[in-house]
Amino acid sequence: MNTPSVFVLLLRLSAFVLAVSAFTGAQAGVLDDAKTRGAVRIGQNYVPPAYTAGAKFRTPEGVDVILAEDIAKRLNLRLDSVRNTNNAGTGDDGKAVQASKGARPDIALVTVEEGAARSGAAADGSVLIPTGYSVGAMAIMRTDTDIKKWEQLKGRTVCLSEGGSYVGQMTARYGAVEKVMRAPADSLLAVRIGQCDAAVHDDTMLKELLKLPEWKKFSAQLPPQSRSMLMVKVPVADGAAIAYFRQTVAEWSRGDFWTAQKKKWSNTVAFEVYLDQNVPDCH
Repeated sequence: MNTPSVFVLLLRLSAFVLAVSAFTGAQAGVLDDAKTRGAVRIGQNYVPPAYTAGAKFRTPEGVDVILAEDIAKRLNLRLDSVRNTNNAGTGDDGKAVQASKGARPDIALVTVEEGAARSGAAADGSVLIPTGYSVGAMAIMRTDTDIKKWEQLKGRTVCLSEGGSYVGQMTARYGAVEKVMRAPADSLLAVRIGQCDAAVHDDTMLKELLKLPEWKKFSAQLPPQSRSMLMVKVPVADGAAIAYFRQTVAEWSRGDFWTAQKKKWSNTVAFEVYLDQNVPDCH
């Protein structure tokens, strides 16, 4: 039997090293990839436009931005926010979450209907981890409104924000005339000055807003509907990332994290409305 030459042995060793490297790369998790890049890429339902000098600051509708920033801070990485595709929450077409410009997020923050969220998995096999944030569509109006139920929104002007989950739903379900504004503050201001009959936003935040005394005159409500949950979507094979984000959401649920975020959101939005309200409340 011929003894393999040194050259052949070196070829075999190189092939083995390449195979091991490929295997290791395949097993590398999203957190390892993020650390290599120096940035964590997080898919969000809405990514606010970059702030420009001189523009009015506006708080976005959901808490995606808040959670994404907190995750990046915990990882000590730069945040790279990308927008989820429409199917990012459920994965109905079996495709992975993709960013609008083709970049694939490491993880995604997605809104999933409450029933589907209980399964803990998306249709594409990804793991869904509840963040502890649950929302429903809620309408608020002047207290002297004649609108008493959702069906009475037909033909009425309803304000929403472009970052919300309810754009299109009010027209499709009730025949309302939708007026899509830049942010919640713009939508709520429009109700206060009589440009809209109602404003529809996440009930979790609106209920906090209505605790403020200056909103007493605008506290008429239509009950929340279409309940959904905000989830962290993680690749199913990435055990390290799954464990990390389960621990993260557990920490969010402890202490006053959510209480503080809701209070901060409502106070900030109320202040943005106050600064822009140059005419008296509509009577």
